[in-house]
Amino acid sequence: MESLQEPWNLEDGRNNLKGSSKEFRHGRTAHNMSSSSLRKKSDHSLVSKVPCGFLKLYLRDLQEVILGTKLSVLFPAVPLAIIANIFNFGTPWVFALSLLGLTPLAERVSFLTEQIAFFTGPTVGGLLNATCGNATELIIALLALHERKIAVVKYSLVGSVLSNLLLVLGTSLFCGGLANIRSEQKYDRKQADVNSLLLLLGLLCQTFPLLLKFGFINGETTGTLASDSTLQLSRVSSVIMLLAYSAYLFFQLKTHRQLFEAQEDEDGDDVASDEEAVISFWSAFSWLMGMTSVIALLSEYIVATIEEAAESWGISVSFISVILLPIVGNAAEHAGAVIFAFKNKLDISLGVALGSATQISLFVIPFSVLVAWIMGVDMDLDFHILETVALFLSVLITAFTLQDGTSHYMKGFVLLLCYIVIAACFFVLKTPLHTLNLGAELSTAGALAA
Repeated sequence: MESLQEPWNLEDGRNNLKGSSKEFRHGRTAHNMSSSSLRKKSDHSLVSKVPCGFLKLYLRDLQEVILGTKLSVLFPAVPLAIIANIFNFGTPWVFALSLLGLTPLAERVSFLTEQIAFFTGPTVGGLLNATCGNATELIIALLALHERKIAVVKYSLVGSVLSNLLLVLGTSLFCGGLANIRSEQKYDRKQADVNSLLLLLGLLCQTFPLLLKFGFINGETTGTLASDSTLQLSRVSSVIMLLAYSAYLFFQLKTHRQLFEAQEDEDGDDVASDEEAVISFWSAFSWLMGMTSVIALLSEYIVATIEEAAESWGISVSFISVILLPIVGNAAEHAGAVIFAFKNKLDISLGVALGSATQISLFVIPFSVLVAWIMGVDMDLDFHILETVALFLSVLITAFTLQDGTSHYMKGFVLLLCYIVIAACFFVLKTPLHTLNLGAELSTAGALAA
């Protein structure tokens, strides 16, 4: 690869990088390391022959961003989804192509935030990752809220947590255990303990609105009073959850950063080979804005077509939202976690699975509740009894699985079996979507009954 110091290659801002590349690499999170496993180095021999400096810079950035990932073969799904929507090829095609298109886009967002972090330092880079790490889920949730599809929001967010705790972690432990069957796999319990504690806090905040609703029903108080009390409790709990997540970021990025950093191998090689930025700050920022816009467009397609796609395929909206959306949307991140488990680097795999689950539970979910409040949508933290029990058992099983600091393939196998049982449950769940969107209707029904 030719030198990155050529004048046309990057902006002058490269010379203002905060700290050496070694210092930055020690600030990388597990999400960055996981995504880096799917990247590939670009050959700039052809681009270097372009006479125009500006065009050369643009083509090089284009090559790094679009072709710099092993998932580049899925990028054609993005324009195909747009074409399918414009020419009305059918909602199932639009939904499927949009879902596939989100996979490389999610990985590229992680790449671009890492490039920006080279110029801003590990702390700001960590904050960017904490904000954009689950950008796909957040955008889908906000668009679904705009369409008043509260059930889709709740299903997709619950599915993201379940997928990370059982599918991603289970696959990582299972494959890592088989690949390293003759050696004991170990990991640092401190990071797992912190994330498990935070997941339990999020679970507590999501459980009490459900219990409060049942308390009102048993007390023969229903309608507007029950709905208002559940909403008030949910909004207060959401503020507390965001406060806990802010403390978690301070803990992760400042006071106890060493617990969350990617460690070097015994021979001194880091788990990733990227030592410096490959595109400039403003290029990375522009590409990040563009990628986010495309993710928003595809997410809008998904929200608009999910019900018709479910009807066409003969499966429930709950199964698509809880199972398919998290699997496909985060396939890149999940694949990276499994790859590092194969390499006996479970700390990174656990950081991806538990970190993403914590981010969804303590940031995306409460943020969605507060945004819905601003939008005038009555979304609460009552995820219904089936979803809440699934979350409770998943967090409990995961905490027990990670309590001793060692792993083998049997632990991962059990987690995968738990996920299969939950997936089967949502597959047979045929509750119509409109009967679950009770946020706005409950207050109206209570007022009419009064």
